Order: sequence, then C-alpha cells, then structure tokens
Amino acid sequence: MEKRGGLDDFSLLGGPLNRLGCRLGLVRGGTDTVPLGLVLGAVPWIVLVALALVEGLGDALFSIAAIGKHVRLLVAVPLLFVCEAFIDPRFTAFVQGIVRSQIVPASEQAALNTELARIARWKDAWLPEAFFLLAVAWLALTMQSGDIFEYLFGLAGTSSPRGLGETTWTSHWNWIVCKPLFQFLLLRWLWRLTLWSILLWRISRLELRLVPAHPDHAGGLGYLELVHTEFIPLVLAISAVQSASLAQAIALGGMTIDAIYPSVAFVLLVDVVLFLGPLLIFSRELWKSKVTGMSNYGALAERYVSEFDRKWLGADPAPAEPLLGTADIQSLADLSNAVGIVRDMRLVPVSQSMLIYLAVAALLPLLPLVLFKYPFTDLLAKFFGGLSGL
Repeated sequence: MEKRGGLDDFSLLGGPLNRLGCRLGLVRGGTDTVPLGLVLGAVPWIVLVALALVEGLGDALFSIAAIGKHVRLLVAVPLLFVCEAFIDPRFTAFVQGIVRSQIVPASEQAALNTELARIARWKDAWLPEAFFLLAVAWLALTMQSGDIFEYLFGLAGTSSPRGLGETTWTSHWNWIVCKPLFQFLLLRWLWRLTLWSILLWRISRLELRLVPAHPDHAGGLGYLELVHTEFIPLVLAISAVQSASLAQAIALGGMTIDAIYPSVAFVLLVDVVLFLGPLLIFSRELWKSKVTGMSNYGALAERYVSEFDRKWLGADPAPAEPLLGTADIQSLADLSNAVGIVRDMRLVPVSQSMLIYLAVAALLPLLPLVLFKYPFTDLLAKFFGGLSGL
C-alpha cells in the first residue's frame, strides 16, 4: 500500500513508476524497490545484448569502448533503487524524531503536518514524471550529443565503437530506450532530492527548539548525518557512470588519462552540492542556537564556579561534608562537558566520518581508470619485483 506522507508514515516514495511497481509486485514492504530497479536495468540490457548478437555486433558491444552501456543498466540503475530503499525509512525516522524529541514543539506540529501533506501531494503527482518522460524522449529524438545529461552525468565522450555507431537496431535501442531510461530515473531522483530540500527548508523556518548542549553536537539534528550517509549508493551510481564514460573516451582516443582530473573534480563538486548542500539550510538556526547557548551556559557556568569557589575555597569555617565523594566536583565536571559541547557545536550537521564515506564512494569507482596509465600486468610485475628485490 502506498504511503500518504503523514507524520507517522512520511515517505518520499511515490509517483506513477512506484505505483506500477507496487501493482506488479516489484515493490515489497512499501519501501523495498530494489526488485523494480533490477528489472528496469536487466530487461533493457538483455534486449540490447540480444539485438547486438543477432546483428553480429557482439564483439563491439562487449569491448571496453562500450562499457558505459553495461554500467548504466547493470550497475547505476539498480543502485538508484538501492538508495531509495535504504534512505526512505531514514526520512521517516528523521521526521518522527524531531517531533518526539520536541525539536519541533507541539505548537508547530500543525504547521509541520501541513508541510508534510504538501510534499506528499507533490511526490504522488503524475505530472513531474510525465514531464521527465517527455523531456528525455524529446532529447532522444532531437539531440545526438552534447546534451546536459552527457555533461553532468557521465554520458559525454560515449561515441559508439565501430559497428554500434552505425544505424542498427542495437544503436536505435540504446539511443531511444536505454539512455532515456537512465536519464528519466536520474531526473526522478533529482526531483526527490528537491522535495527533500524543500522540506528541510520549511522545517528550518519553524520555531525549532534546538538544544545547544545536545551530545550530537548539532543541536539535536545530528540524525540528518545518518540520513545523508544513506545517499552513498547514489554517489556510487554517479561515479560509476562517470568512470565508464571516461574509460570509453580514453579507449576511443578522445581523451588522455591525464585529462580526467577536471572530470574527477567535477564529480566531487556535484556530490557536495547534491548531498551536502541541503544540510546548509540549518546553518543559520544552528549558529543562533550556538550563540544563545554560549551565553546561557556561560552564565550558568560562571554562577556555579563562583558558588563552588566560595563553598570549598573561601568558606570559613570549611563545609562539614567531606570533600572526597562530594557531588559538587562531578557536577562541575558535567557542566564543563556541557559548555565544551556548546563551544564545539557544528554549524552544519556533518561529521568528518560522513565526509570520508562520501569521498570514498565518489572516488572508488574512478580508481580503475588508473589501469589505463599503469596496466595491471606492469603493476603486478613491479610489486613482485619490489617484493623479491629483483
């Protein structure tokens, strides 16, 4: 059954494709869309391979110069659905968590419900996916190269190898079905990211009760880090397609290995904008909370330390209670820890570990490109040569 997007069952899964997957039994448990992704990737690929074999283009299809076709359908498309299956329950948990923890106070819950209902209407609407489908169909019919998808998502430099570039059923299937399918699914994900960003922005406009001394160092919004870590499959998908595109360009002689560095930097920039950019929405509120917290906790610490000093160091006569085991010292330590947390409060709910995870996911699929400059056999010979001292 499709989620409607209320406070208890908020979801960003929806739209005609999701509903079709539910009817076909390819969406399980409400959020497991991985079977749908496997089918959408495998079926067009099987048809592509069958057409190539029938037309005697098997050697060209399975060459390094055609690797992008396989990566898009067999790797990237399933990863898009793995990502949404992993992350959608996190979306739900975040919304429930900010209400349960009173970050969104009771007085603001009606406004939050209104925003959730608005997002739910948009994610369930048929118009966005219809527009995306028409857009990619128009691109397939009117453009032969250089469209925005080829530049942004690793389809540039993907001229077909000899045989596939000719007018064949295989090339028609790839151009009219396979590439538009991948572009449609990317646009669908960008739409979901837009809805998520809009929701975060509208939440940030509510009267939030952030806690400066919260142990997550983000005023209670630290769970957002876990949410955005679940974007790793999507990061892998983008990098895998970009890596395959660059491999094709190098194999076809359209690019040298030393020319890939701007593309790698651009992949990292896209990942930062898409997956870290939305978290900047809360920076202003976190800064205000940190400033207020430093003032309030600083005043509290000053009053406590003054009283502690008078009691234990300036009192005459000395307190009757023993110093050893007194709760005053532990309270002083606890207060010091709280002030330290406020002082170290982050202005973006992002930790170093999250940055490392996303960077590794972005760069890992690009590592095989090194083999163009340093062939595996050469690396193997150098390794054993160094090991044996020969």
